[in-house]
Formats: sequence, C-alpha cells, structure tokens
Amino acid sequence: MIGKNIHELRRNRGLSLSELSERSGISKSYLSNIERDVHKNPSIQILEKISDVLNVDLINLVVPGYSSGNFLPDKELYEFVTELKKTGIEKENIQEYKQLIDFIKWQNEKVHAKK
Repeated sequence: MIGKNIHELRRNRGLSLSELSERSGISKSYLSNIERDVHKNPSIQILEKISDVLNVDLINLVVPGYSSGNFLPDKELYEFVTELKKTGIEKENIQEYKQLIDFIKWQNEKVHAKK
C-alpha cells in the first residue's frame, strides 16, 4: 500500500527511482523494495525524507487515494460512527464508553476461551 502510493507519487512528479534516491539520500535498492512492498513498514524518518522530496504531506504516502481526493473511509467504520452519532454518542464522549467496551471485549474473550 505505502509502496504503491510512493511509486505513483514519484511517477506523477516525473522522478526516476535513481532521482528519488539521490535527492532523499535513501539507497535505490531500499526505495525499490519499498515500492514493491518487500519492505512494507519503512520508518517514519524514511517516509519523511521521501515526502520532502515528493513535496507531499506524510498522509499522502500512507493513505491510498488521499492525494488524488479519492480517499474513501472504510464503509463499515463509517456506518458504525454514523450509528454512534444517531444514539447521541459524539467523538468527545467516547472515552466515557471505553470502560464498557473493554468489559464487553473481556466477556467475549472469556466466552471464546471456553470453546
């Protein structure tokens, strides 16, 4: 995912892998491994160097479609948040419900452990 985003952003900016390597100070082979998802979790320092050269915010590297405006949140998560709002639970209040959520999680783990 990150690799594909970096690859697309690099190509859109007309940069070769060698140019990105030279400008960022990251080896060409390591960049290639990132783009091919061999290294799926590069450090934040590496991502910052890449984002600086590509002149984008870090989020553009890690969220698919963010730079093109085609970012769509996970449908189930969106529906869940919508349902929470309908019940009157707002983002600011979620910590109040965390203890209940933790209890339900503990209960479910207990039930599944017995099976």
